[in-house]
Amino acid sequence: MRRIGFVVNPVAGMGGRVGLKGTDGKVEEAIELGAEPRAPGRAVDALAALADAAEAVELLTWGGPMGEEAARDAGIDHEVVGQPDARELEQLTRTDTRRAVETFVARGVDLVLFVGGDGTAVDVAETLERSGSDLPMLGVPAGVKVYSSVFGVTPAAAGRVAATFERTERAEVNDIDEDQYRDGEVHTELRALATVPVAEERQASKQLGGGTVEGLADGFVDDISQDVTYVFGPGSTVGEITERLGVEYTPLGVDVYRDGTVLAEDASEEEILAALGEENIIVVSPIGGQGFVFGRGNHQLSPAVIRRCEVEVVASRRKLDGVGVLRVDTGDAALDDELRGWRRVRVGRHERRLIEVV
Repeated sequence: MRRIGFVVNPVAGMGGRVGLKGTDGKVEEAIELGAEPRAPGRAVDALAALADAAEAVELLTWGGPMGEEAARDAGIDHEVVGQPDARELEQLTRTDTRRAVETFVARGVDLVLFVGGDGTAVDVAETLERSGSDLPMLGVPAGVKVYSSVFGVTPAAAGRVAATFERTERAEVNDIDEDQYRDGEVHTELRALATVPVAEERQASKQLGGGTVEGLADGFVDDISQDVTYVFGPGSTVGEITERLGVEYTPLGVDVYRDGTVLAEDASEEEILAALGEENIIVVSPIGGQGFVFGRGNHQLSPAVIRRCEVEVVASRRKLDGVGVLRVDTGDAALDDELRGWRRVRVGRHERRLIEVV
């Protein structure tokens, strides 16, 4: 029987759809802006997949919103081995996560399964290192930025991997400064090396940078249509397009453009929805090394936004060669299914390449 320690950072990812690009130090602001917790639902999805894939599992978890509630909602048997210091979301701290991991180590679990983003991954990895433990860890992606290679590609994938993995390897835990991220700068820092399950459904570490996309951007601008609203996602590839349009661009945010005018800059989900017209196109580029077009760094592009838009994916040939397939993780399983399949990606002025969304 596999013994798993399960802990949830319930505020992870709350800042995404309201345009905060993260929740570190921003929980109260996110709540004031109307943000809803994202991590609990993803925790339930992971546990449901875990229960389906495991022949037998013993789940140890932390109390209240840090695991107990998700386990109860998923209908999986569990043992609560400790309680957070507070129950209000804005009062929970990384100390609670670290205490949970320390308890899991003391109780002899086989894997630490956590729900959160890169900051939570750092807390788990550093706690394991400080405890002198080489326990494997695995993340259920729930944060806005997920740069580390210790996460399943989706919550369900993380649950399946947790139930079935047989081997482990070392992987990078990366994090970025969220204040710099909000200002449009990405500076990744290797924070730890962690033991993780070997699995195809574990995501790769995000690679920054890409190929030349000048021709791609020129071709896109040639095809711009009047009266169409364009929702430009983050990333340098999309940035090449907006530069040629002669408009200001938010490198790590979402901008809305129509007929030569920026309707919303660094927009939240609500602002994007308010700016949409009758005909709308989302323009996104996959994350290098991972292949995600939705669900990593662009949570403002929510299911509600995506359902009102056509989707155009742009990428350099080099980036597509590096990712192999595209991935989606919108948080809406039905929408993910609709988005999957073969898609034409613009790779040059006139060229497009077929690539599968999985």
